[in-house]
Amino acid sequence: MSESSAPFVKICGLKTAHDVDVAVAAGADAVGFVFAPGSPRTIGAGLARELGGRVPAGVLTVGVFRGQPLEEVRRLAEESGVRGVQLHGDEGPAYYGELRAPGRTLLRATAGHVKRCGEYGEDLLLLDAPDPGSGKPWNWGSAEFTAPEGHWLLAGGLTPDNVGEALRSTGAWGVDVSSGVERERGVKSPDLIRAFVRAAHHRGD
Repeated sequence: MSESSAPFVKICGLKTAHDVDVAVAAGADAVGFVFAPGSPRTIGAGLARELGGRVPAGVLTVGVFRGQPLEEVRRLAEESGVRGVQLHGDEGPAYYGELRAPGRTLLRATAGHVKRCGEYGEDLLLLDAPDPGSGKPWNWGSAEFTAPEGHWLLAGGLTPDNVGEALRSTGAWGVDVSSGVERERGVKSPDLIRAFVRAAHHRGD
């Protein structure tokens, strides 16, 4: 993971070699592969392993799961070779403990208010918008929004046009995007990926 002053950037929901190559070349710190069922971005472990093989060691590969059984998550993570596991669900600290492994980064995604990263044993916290998947971002300037402590990624409704403002307003350690860099649902736009990473790294300047 990046320790530079630039925000950490994760591009999620990648399905093609070209999109992975574009994200890496643009300077993404992490790329995400969706294993949760029912998404237009869902891929299998075999394709994820193939795509992950294109990613240099300095870029984190992440498998994204939603409410799936522990053994399924463990199996898909091992078969795909991802170095990170991102959980969207009500898994508790014991679940994270079961997934802990050498060299594996654990990400906890939540749409709720969290005081700090690491409460469940996660390495990174992903703060999604109150209505995940809606494309509607947080109202960053409202009193309802409280930034967690530690390493956390802001997600939900981010685009190349608003990511700079989001980073400046929230002080987030990093950002995560999927639909905000798509030309249609489930189909990434190389131009939007490049624009998003550029805007995030320069905080919209």
